[in-house]
Amino acid sequence: MPTERLSVVVTRRLPEAVEARLAELFDTTLREDDTPMTRDELVKAIRGADVLVPTLSDTIDAGLIAQAGDKLKLIANYGAGVDHIDVATARQRGILVSNTPGVSADDTADMTMALILSVTRRIPEGLALMQSGEWHGWSPTALMGGRVAGRRLGILGLGRIGQAVARRAAAFGMQIHYHNRKRLRPEIEEALGATYWESLDQMVARMDVISVNCPHTPSTFHLMNARRLKLMKRDAVIVNTSRGEVIDENALTRMLRAGEIAGAGLDVYEDGANPRLRELKNVVLLPHMGSATVEGRIEMGEKVLVNIKTFDDGHRPPDQVVPSML
Repeated sequence: MPTERLSVVVTRRLPEAVEARLAELFDTTLREDDTPMTRDELVKAIRGADVLVPTLSDTIDAGLIAQAGDKLKLIANYGAGVDHIDVATARQRGILVSNTPGVSADDTADMTMALILSVTRRIPEGLALMQSGEWHGWSPTALMGGRVAGRRLGILGLGRIGQAVARRAAAFGMQIHYHNRKRLRPEIEEALGATYWESLDQMVARMDVISVNCPHTPSTFHLMNARRLKLMKRDAVIVNTSRGEVIDENALTRMLRAGEIAGAGLDVYEDGANPRLRELKNVVLLPHMGSATVEGRIEMGEKVLVNIKTFDDGHRPPDQVVPSML
């Protein structure tokens, strides 16, 4: 007799190849459109599934987990960040949580460099000028930006993505500096040519470019708050491809409007992009595109598949998340 297949509910549309493989291996319920599930839909999913496959757009909090039936045994997150999941509550309920780490590091680092160059070289302004038909030829003083070579780059969080950013920035001639909760091993610092700053305040005050690459946790919420943003040099810029909550977006908006910070490049936001940011020429805004490559999104799906299949085979998912990791 064939064994009963795991019931898997996917909350968003995934790449076609990933959905096909999920449907082949498990009793899979796929999302028919690409809108986020409502709270009621999430409740229904969490009550009827053995495995839930959410994304960062789904809030899997204690209240939702409390409504899970006895069937739910695994939350296989499609994405590396799990700040939208109450991992501790899930663990208390005997529900495992997995994620997809390490897949999007290079893609996100590419986007980080794209934002650094876009802000410092005023690329969106040039695009807008061309699209408007207002460009009338080359001028010696038009749209002058700044050279990135020789600038100090301060990376906030030198993990997988931060290190990928460091390698790219070094190739552009930037000086690499970083702040972490814990200093990295000397051989890693040497390989990256990276200088460690124990004091985030001191690093921020001396950098030309700040790149936010740390995860969102309770300890990093508004890590770049109004006081710390004010430490930045007036001609410095900040880019964020991590999580919007790490920066106090309202404070950043005020300072950008006042000219207290030269510019910003943002791919992530606290609660959607602040409308006032769209008015500023010294700000580049992207719609959370950091990991948006075909290759990266399929690799994320492959990790989800491996985590679920390993669990189905009676083993611990290779990418299990526990509270101590956060």
